[in-house]
Amino acid sequence: MSELSQQITEDMKNAMREKNTLALGAIRMLKSAIKNAAIEKGGADAELTDPEIITVIRREVKKRQDSVEQYTTAGRMELVEQEEAEIAVLNGYLPEPLSEADLLAIIDAAIAETGATSRKEMGAVMKLVQDRTAGRADGKTLSKAVMAKLG
Repeated sequence: MSELSQQITEDMKNAMREKNTLALGAIRMLKSAIKNAAIEKGGADAELTDPEIITVIRREVKKRQDSVEQYTTAGRMELVEQEEAEIAVLNGYLPEPLSEADLLAIIDAAIAETGATSRKEMGAVMKLVQDRTAGRADGKTLSKAVMAKLG
């Protein structure tokens, strides 16, 4: 079992002991999403690595961010608050995000390494950048920054 997976399980037990229903619900949904991703990867006995788990967590955060936008539009502020609280719980499992300066340095290095000069070569740059950021920046942010650099 990966280190992150063990931490999530321990946090779930603590949330049960503390009767923290919000954290418990968010962690249970996360564990379910992780298990489903593991099953998709390799069957019922498969386990995910920490980077794969981080990808699942990012996907779950994104779902909740989309829900926040929809609930805000609908004027359902009580649901917005619940989703934002779940996002806070899930963000606790993500690595520290890269600073903008660090991100731009990684992008510049990837562009130089691939020799990219236009958006046509964006795919190669994105692959390198995603490997080097290792889950410390979301894809949308990376894509916007790479596009800005490639013009």
